Amino acid sequence: MKLRIARHTQQLQPIIDFYTKIIGLSITGKFENHQGYDGVFLGLPNQQNAQNNWQLEFTVSWIQPHHYPDPDDLLVFYPKSQAEYALIVKKMQSANIKPVRPQNPYWKKHGITLLDPDGYGVVIVEPVE
Repeated sequence: MKLRIARHTQQLQPIIDFYTKIIGLSITGKFENHQGYDGVFLGLPNQQNAQNNWQLEFTVSWIQPHHYPDPDDLLVFYPKSQAEYALIVKKMQSANIKPVRPQNPYWKKHGITLLDPDGYGVVIVEPVE
């Protein structure tokens, strides 16, 4: 079984920039004017055809999303190495993205939390090597 998490936004380009330039995901596909929607699929680099891959899908249309992100609505990423984690933190700092205090103290102890352009929490877990 594959997994795709889909979310509607009105900030498609800022979302693409955040997840590709800061988090390090790649665009694995995109579409335009599909029944009034434009969208993008994001995933791990070089994983477009992997059997067990996952994707984030972001769409935009004339319909305004009505999101109310809760502090515990999180995407959690686990970098494979301390170097990968440090690179994400460096990119975050270069883009002047400030960390936020997570509601769950577990995430504060084990990583860094930031908000994506839609205000949803993203946790980058620091690897234990």
